Amino acid sequence: MKSARKLKLLLVDDHALFREGIRSSLVHFPSIKPVGEAVNGKDALRKCKELRPDVVLMDLNMPEMSGLEATPLIREKFPKTKIIVLTVHDNKEYIFKILRAGAHGYVLKDTSPEELARAIESVAQGGAFFSPGVSNVLLRDFIQAANPRETGRENELSGREQDVLRAIAQGKTTKEVATELNLSARTVETYRVRLKRKLNARNVAELLNHARKQQLL
Repeated sequence: MKSARKLKLLLVDDHALFREGIRSSLVHFPSIKPVGEAVNGKDALRKCKELRPDVVLMDLNMPEMSGLEATPLIREKFPKTKIIVLTVHDNKEYIFKILRAGAHGYVLKDTSPEELARAIESVAQGGAFFSPGVSNVLLRDFIQAANPRETGRENELSGREQDVLRAIAQGKTTKEVATELNLSARTVETYRVRLKRKLNARNVAELLNHARKQQLL
């Protein structure tokens, strides 16, 4: 019986150690065969012409030519080749730009080897694949577009919540925030919990990161 053809994969990232890590993590998936590596978008175009990969695993930020610049060129010149972006960026601006450029998947770099293998196999078969975090970003954007008034009211910060958020951003403790705003420590903690819920944050670092992305600070 003839064995199934392996999917040819091109790894595109300007960090050699990262490329080696991806290659090593895919050893246990016999359906996928890394056939080459590229250090930037220009190099990826040359390797696509030479190797004709089924799937390109593409970083976004690279010297000379970024993944965002290379993706539409590869799609135009090699329409049978599928592209998955593999990046640390999970903000919607990056996601929508690269999807408009023609990418078939968007996977975050903290993904597991199993999920990455599923992504490669899915797009090779004509589907699309997004990391759970990316799917959540897309879903939130869809909900906001469908219900702009309701979503806006739900996530809108009160004046006092904005005061607490700014104080947290300045690195002040709960006691310091309470003294500054003439509130009890328990009330400040309630505001902290409410802010995390509204901004979908699990901790203070995420809270501040999301607040900056939404231009609340």
